[in-house]
Amino acid sequence: MMQVETDDTIHKLKQSLLAARGEIPPNLVLKGGSLINVFTREIYETDVAISDGIIIGVGRYDGPVTLDVRGKFICPGFIDGHFHIESSMLTPPELAKAVLPHGTTAIVADPHEIANVLGPPGIRFMLDESLHLPVDFFFMLPSCVPATHLETSGAVLTARDLMTFSSDPRVLGLAEMMNYPGVVAGMEPVLEKIAAFANKIRDGHAPLLSGRDLNAYIGSGIGSDHECTEEEEAREKLRLGMHVMIREGTQAKNLKTLIPIVSDATVQHCSLVTDDLHPHDLLSRGHLNHLIDRAQEEGLDPILAVMMVTINTARYFGLKNIGAVAPGYQADVLILSSLNPVSVETVFKRGVRIFDRKEWTCDMPFRHGAEGIGPMNPAPYRPDSFSIRREGENVRVIGLIPDQILTDARIIGAPVQDGLVVADPERDIAKIAVLERYRATGNIGLGLVQGFGIREGSIASSVSHDSHNIICVGCSDEDMYLAVKTVEAMRGGIAVVRKGRVEASLALPVAGLMSGRSLEETAHGWHMVDRAAKVLGCRQREPLMELSFLALPVIPSLKITDRGLVDVLQFTHVPLFVS
Repeated sequence: MMQVETDDTIHKLKQSLLAARGEIPPNLVLKGGSLINVFTREIYETDVAISDGIIIGVGRYDGPVTLDVRGKFICPGFIDGHFHIESSMLTPPELAKAVLPHGTTAIVADPHEIANVLGPPGIRFMLDESLHLPVDFFFMLPSCVPATHLETSGAVLTARDLMTFSSDPRVLGLAEMMNYPGVVAGMEPVLEKIAAFANKIRDGHAPLLSGRDLNAYIGSGIGSDHECTEEEEAREKLRLGMHVMIREGTQAKNLKTLIPIVSDATVQHCSLVTDDLHPHDLLSRGHLNHLIDRAQEEGLDPILAVMMVTINTARYFGLKNIGAVAPGYQADVLILSSLNPVSVETVFKRGVRIFDRKEWTCDMPFRHGAEGIGPMNPAPYRPDSFSIRREGENVRVIGLIPDQILTDARIIGAPVQDGLVVADPERDIAKIAVLERYRATGNIGLGLVQGFGIREGSIASSVSHDSHNIICVGCSDEDMYLAVKTVEAMRGGIAVVRKGRVEASLALPVAGLMSGRSLEETAHGWHMVDRAAKVLGCRQREPLMELSFLALPVIPSLKITDRGLVDVLQFTHVPLFVS
């Protein structure tokens, strides 16, 4: 069997060599386009010859099948180097269908969210669902499940659990190591995971980490960071050898601040990534094409922007056969009718024309993911489960920072009525709760948040990073109760309640994170809950995304989990009331 495969490989190689030398015709010639060369940073007119899914030559070629692309750009397919599929609320087949028309031909995914819900079966679900699609899905294995010891997740993944997937050719390494305090402190379970992937890529996650602690973090073998929010922070990480992934997603938008770090000297060490991208943004703006446009708006040379979503990302991850239009590379090729703004006209995947002029040109195996998977098992609760009895004069409050997943830790006088701490819309203070949904522990973390803008009603969601318990913000205990009950009844999703009535909801029955439906259907549902949230007074640009990150106890500085408030900088729980 092995000999047959070897003989077949040698035969294809010989045919490729003959076609490259012009002795036999290639399968396809892209004629006269302007090639975006990511090696020499040039754009020039040439032909591109393709055979058996591989680019066999760049220069002058002829053949029986040609496509005249004169006046258009020939570009490598785009690669997103850090993306959480679950954030799109789409299963992998539906995500592939959504991003490919915008030029994305490969995604490096971190299935961290579904792994927190389901553990190894969640990772296996993503691997299986992403096979044989017209977008290549590669995976980094979740390093922090749970993200911290400060919350309850649906699973715990050890180094041994992760290693069961390490032989899969689409598994590239260890995903973002969010427990940076654990790395710096030399916690053994954390170091076990880093050591287990010593021969693979290890991604980082170290917001605002600096100085000697940053040296220690990088010295452990971690090679990238996508959490930079300040220019000098990114420069320090570049100087210490990190690959900096500049993030521009739905909630965290760091591109404008960080683009000044990109120069001729640094560009090869930088990528553009989305991290988290919700369905409405995918539908209205696209994917990496939008990031290239934004980079150009900020003054970046378009070739450098293209490099940051192609060859730079491929080289960081060791993907040697994608990311460029050159001999021997996989024929993932885009034809652009415009570079500024990016307008994708045609998409070739492994030499097959998949998409052309807003139409699918061949049948591809887009499958629907399974629905109704993942636990939804909270302990019984009542409206008064969301009540907070007064235990002091002052309280800690989570303070929102617009367009960031960072928060402030504020101390204010407690808003009190009849001995209970209540919402105070006049000071833009709402109640917030996180309810454990996996093991019926009865854990409900209670607190206050300022800056959300909600003046009445409640919003609840099973999308709450990273453990994805049910998070709820509201102005009355009764509405909070109904919103959470609605999410529970849908086996996951988002619900908006006002005056005892469900105004809008979006079911996410695939692990409480994904809809299993198309982009258009999911985006419509998202639009309805987003609009209903804003009717409640939410002034955030992305209130539902803002809410989901308030439970993330690895992003400074004050967050909340099912076990209560978390001081992220001290990496410990703190009481609501301040003595």
